[in-house]
Amino acid sequence: MMRNLLLLAMGLLTFPTADAQIIKVNPQSISCALYERMDIDVELKGEWKNPYRQEEARLDMIVTAPNGKNSVVPAFFVEGESGKTSHWAVRYTPQATGQHTYTLRYTQPSMESVSPSYKLHVKEGKGHGFLHIADNWTLRYDDGTPFRGIGENICWESRANDDSKYFKKLHEQHDRFNYPAMLPKFAENGGNFTRIWMCGWNFPIDKKDHFNNTRYEVYDGPINPSAVKRLDETVELCEKLGIKIMLCIGAGEARTNGEFFVSEEAKAAHRNRLRYIVARWGYSKAIAMWEFFNEIDNIQYRDRNHPIPAKDIVDWHAHMARYIKSIDAYKHIVTTSISHRDLEGLNSIADMDINQKHIYNQTSIIPKTIKDYAQKFGKPYIIGEFGYEWDWSKNFDDFADGMDMDFRRGLWYGLFSPTPVTPMSWWWEYFDDRNMQRFFRAPALVNQEMIESGNGSFVPCEASADNGQAFAVKCGKKTYIYLFNDSKRAMKKVQVEASGTLRELDIEKAVWSKGRKCEGTISTSVKPNAEKVFVIE
Repeated sequence: MMRNLLLLAMGLLTFPTADAQIIKVNPQSISCALYERMDIDVELKGEWKNPYRQEEARLDMIVTAPNGKNSVVPAFFVEGESGKTSHWAVRYTPQATGQHTYTLRYTQPSMESVSPSYKLHVKEGKGHGFLHIADNWTLRYDDGTPFRGIGENICWESRANDDSKYFKKLHEQHDRFNYPAMLPKFAENGGNFTRIWMCGWNFPIDKKDHFNNTRYEVYDGPINPSAVKRLDETVELCEKLGIKIMLCIGAGEARTNGEFFVSEEAKAAHRNRLRYIVARWGYSKAIAMWEFFNEIDNIQYRDRNHPIPAKDIVDWHAHMARYIKSIDAYKHIVTTSISHRDLEGLNSIADMDINQKHIYNQTSIIPKTIKDYAQKFGKPYIIGEFGYEWDWSKNFDDFADGMDMDFRRGLWYGLFSPTPVTPMSWWWEYFDDRNMQRFFRAPALVNQEMIESGNGSFVPCEASADNGQAFAVKCGKKTYIYLFNDSKRAMKKVQVEASGTLRELDIEKAVWSKGRKCEGTISTSVKPNAEKVFVIE
């Protein structure tokens, strides 16, 4: 009796019956903190040709929360052989305190095996949980805390052989452009949201070789261990730094031709890929959003003479969005992106939480674009990429001032527009080399103040200037103003619906000036192609 009690307290149980498939369940612990990951190792005996195909072998954790709500958390295969003992893993993050009850269920054709019930006690912990949609301006954590992203694309680490005409040597600097170097620097300067790709040279989890990258090892199997290990490390690093990720999943090794979007075999393969991704990384609070594709319209027109029908792509997204939500116990935000061509129906898919596009050479249209799309489709809109220039065959140093100014004003446009994440600049290596990351500090400061002042409430105010652009947002008792002079004459006077103490922000140092009285008119001097930020309180 004492031995059995000890085993149960350890969370370890062995099933000796001959036809039972689950052999041993070994939880990391019988208790954990709220919003903290808890791992479970499962030993089982099953038969399959490919354990990554859920049609052949599937392991799930069925959890009953303290409120009685059930959820299913997919597990993933770790190692082992068909017909012999294999190891599987569950990564679980509880979203409520109290006693949870769970079982493990293994399924293969014509067979199902269910473990006895286990208990997990969840105590109070630190952190806020997972991010979800609040409104067009903000996201909110599980505990209600509001969040807005100060974002930048850091889509991949350095490649072994980069195709940039003028910046090849810069991009190939492995000691600088790796996540352990780039992400801490980004966070140190106030960044809290990034977009990361899974592709042939970055986290190529289902690629065997030819990575154009020194970080991954050749592996002849369905899932590449070196790639998943690198993504494990990067997700954990983002958790420590407080950085949220929009993870662009892509299509893996599948060919993104028309057949990919309509073939039942191709769709089944992609569902299995999504299942593995959700099972392995869905536990993480650092994952803010699943992004299905980068610039799906460019994939649509890859063969310009035979574009893929928009309906096929839209139907695929509706199907996959519905599927990923059905297996994601944490209900991460779901999105996809276009370059510049809308696909009819894509912005209206019910299970797509956020719409987004990429804007180059037209940074001035960002505020109107965000506002128009958010109003038209009734959901938040994000500018997932933006920049002064998209053409990597050009020498950016020829117009470096324009690149820098675009980098800066895109961030401010986002803070003063109904979007939960600021527009995310491209060309991270180039801007890092020009020490531009320091310009995240001021928007990050204002972003935090806005959230704290209004508790997540953002109310646009009327503002006008004698020249250039003026934006104003009221957050609680404070009104923030952003000015950008895109005219050829100096801006001297600004009208705004607020009065009180006026302070000006030193954008270089991220420091507010001493206050002066303001009665709805700001006398200032903003030179052409320059910007200023004020607060009235």
